[in-house]
Amino acid sequence: MKLEIVNPVDYPQWDEMVLATDDYSFFHSSSWANVLSASYNYKPAYFALIKHGKLLAALPIMEVRSFLTGSRGVSLSFSDYCEPLIEDKEYFKVLLDAVISHGKKSDWKHIELRGGQKFLSGKPESAKYFGHALLLSKNDQELLSGFRDSTRRNIKKAFHAGVETKICTTLQSVGEYYRLHCMTRKRHCLPPQPLDFFRNIYDYIISKNRGFVVLATYDNTTVAGAIYFHFGNRALYKFGASDDAYQHTRANNLVMWEAIRWYAHNGYLTFCFGRSDCDGEGLRQFKKGWGTVERNINYYKYDIGEDKFINTIDAEKSNCTMLLGKMPKPILQLTGQLLYRHMG
Repeated sequence: MKLEIVNPVDYPQWDEMVLATDDYSFFHSSSWANVLSASYNYKPAYFALIKHGKLLAALPIMEVRSFLTGSRGVSLSFSDYCEPLIEDKEYFKVLLDAVISHGKKSDWKHIELRGGQKFLSGKPESAKYFGHALLLSKNDQELLSGFRDSTRRNIKKAFHAGVETKICTTLQSVGEYYRLHCMTRKRHCLPPQPLDFFRNIYDYIISKNRGFVVLATYDNTTVAGAIYFHFGNRALYKFGASDDAYQHTRANNLVMWEAIRWYAHNGYLTFCFGRSDCDGEGLRQFKKGWGTVERNINYYKYDIGEDKFINTIDAEKSNCTMLLGKMPKPILQLTGQLLYRHMG
């Protein structure tokens, strides 16, 4: 057994080794590493203990170098969660110590972990979220019976209103989704991710049969869409967007139902709805309405200079959001293109 710093982008056995672990997710895959490194020029440094071709432990890190926000190691950038792939607590200590040592030599300001609470009990959290996951069944009625009445009604409402959904795997469908994505981010006073990020999602995920787009049309207009990823037998809802003018059609519900049915019928076992902010009660209730199991997702930040885990608060977040919300959509898109690589 030896400790290696692996780049999954050029490590042929990486995905196979990851899929043999218990806590794997799509975010551990080489596909996601490819998207992050190609989109933002991050350097993958996945700390791993490997023995005879078996992955005993892994702590994935993306090295982010920014003149605006400083250099740091993140596990993993733009990922809802990324649990360390570790069963033995002693292995976690070995890998974390190695990451800290590497960070000191590389002049990182800090290390961010998006998961790992079972190893970090008693340490201060830097952020808290909710996660929601649905256990899948191949039987539609069994799935529907676990949904809230309101969720089932909204699916029926969309269907009877004439909303139509389609699963797509073309670059054109990604572009159509991106149009809705920019509208939705503007509505929430947030810059959209760069278009190149979504093109890389197509190149490294969708075109490789690890994801797809679901688009909903109403009266010959695309009114809602979502992007889904899959890895092993686990599915993930990553991005969703819609035209608010057609919110009354409940197209978002039919989009989600189309994806859930596809994954259930194709043998996937779990469907993850991603993370939700603790103060986002509306989104939280939407996800709970699908019969999901809720869990806590904790993030941690290790300050290299102070040599300890610290608690952080996003000061002035609301003021910044208000300012972004007043920007015209083209300026907001340019802001995202310029700033996202510094935010990971």
